Amino acid sequence: MSDPETGARADPDADARGDPDAPPEAVLDELFATIASREAELPEGSYTASLFTHEKGENAVLEKIGEESTEAILAAKDDDLDELTAESADLVYHLLVLLTMKDLDLDDLRGELRERF
Repeated sequence: MSDPETGARADPDADARGDPDAPPEAVLDELFATIASREAELPEGSYTASLFTHEKGENAVLEKIGEESTEAILAAKDDDLDELTAESADLVYHLLVLLTMKDLDLDDLRGELRERF
């Protein structure tokens, strides 16, 4: 996600930081926990919380998923690996927000993937 005014990469919740001692594979669990916390607490100034209270409701997140998907595709097409990585992170983040909105969690996603592979 980029800051619309500066174009710089925006941190959706700069005050949320994972455990620096946690293994790298724990990042999705930490991110999901932060998203769930933002949904429950709705702290003022939180980008994540604003997605749960947006006037467009779920459609705001669905639009972001569409936008981030397109940006990831374009970055891949241009062989811009840094941008592909950044846009993929944005896509995963917004997908996790959507899963939270639908009362799904990472275990649901893991279970589906395990059944397929």
